[in-house]
Amino acid sequence: MEPRDRPRRLRTDGVRPLLSETTLSPTDLVTPIFVDATTDERVEIDSMPGHERVPVDESADWVLEVMETGVEAVMMFGIPESKDEMGTRAWAEDGVVQRAVREISAETDAYVITDLCLCEYTDHGHCGVLEDGAETDPNLTVDNDATLELLDRIAVSHAEAGADMIAPSGMMDGMIGTIRAALDRAGFENLPIMSYAAKYESAFYGPFRDAADGAPAFGDRRHYQMDPANAREARREIALDVEQGADVLMVKPALPYLDILADLRREYDHPVAAYNVSGEYAMLHAAADRGWLSLEEVAHESLLSIKRAGADLIVTYFAEDIAELL
Repeated sequence: MEPRDRPRRLRTDGVRPLLSETTLSPTDLVTPIFVDATTDERVEIDSMPGHERVPVDESADWVLEVMETGVEAVMMFGIPESKDEMGTRAWAEDGVVQRAVREISAETDAYVITDLCLCEYTDHGHCGVLEDGAETDPNLTVDNDATLELLDRIAVSHAEAGADMIAPSGMMDGMIGTIRAALDRAGFENLPIMSYAAKYESAFYGPFRDAADGAPAFGDRRHYQMDPANAREARREIALDVEQGADVLMVKPALPYLDILADLRREYDHPVAAYNVSGEYAMLHAAADRGWLSLEEVAHESLLSIKRAGADLIVTYFAEDIAELL
C-alpha cells in the first residue's frame, strides 16, 4: 500500500477533533416537558426513565433544572384537568399550557415551544373533531376543516400566554396556512411556526402516549399521519407547509426516517428539526438496562447521526443527559 492510500493518518487522537465534520452542542437540543394539571407532585413516567409529569406550579423550577445542563429550549405538552369531545381545554385562558407558559416566561429565560394539537385534550384521543360515525367506521376519523378552526384558537391562546414558537403536530391539511393567518390577525406576525411537516404514523410513539395520556380510544391515526412506506409523499407534505408559511420544518420520528431528513436538508434552506421520539429513547434505555450497550455512547451517536443527516435542532428526551457530557 502506498502512503498516500492511508486515510487512517487523519484518525489519530490529536487530529480527530480538528476534522470532525459534525458536532453537537447543548444549544442544538430541545427538551420535551410534560405539564400535568391533574397532580400536585411530580409523577414518574415508567416507560420513559428519567422523565416526569410536573405540576403547573413546578413547571418553572423544572425548566430551570433543564437550563442548568446548558439546554436553553423546551417543548411543552399539557395534560389537562378534564377532557371532552372537542378538546375545549386546549384553548382555555386558564388551560394547563397557557398557565405554565406564563409561569415559565415570568421566571426563566428559556425559549418555550408549545406543541399544538388536540389529542391530549379530547376524550377520544384523536387529533381533532371527529367525523360523524368515526367510532364505528374505520374509514372515518377526523373532520379536517372543522379541526382547523380549533387549531387557530389554540395557536392564538398559546401566543397570548407568551409562547416563543408554535409547533402544530396534528397533520391536518392546510393547518400551517390557517394558523399563520390566525396569528397574523391577532397581532403575532413575528411568532414563528415549526411544522411537523413529515410526521409518520409510527409505532415508536407508544411511551409518549403514556406520558401525555393521548392514546386514541379507538382506531388509529393512519388517515392523517403519513404512511411509513412513503418518501415522495413527504416531499409533497413539506412543500405544502413551505408554501403556507412554515418557518421551521420537522421530521418525526428521527432515526427511522433519516433519509427523509437528508432529502429535506438538500432541498430547502429552512431550518430543519428532527424529533428523536419516545420509542427511540425507551428502547435504548431498555437495552442499556440489560447491559447490552452503553447508554451514553449510543445516545450521543444517535443524536450525532441525526445532526449529520441535516437537523439544525433536535427535540430529544436525551437532551439534558447529553448536554451535560458535551
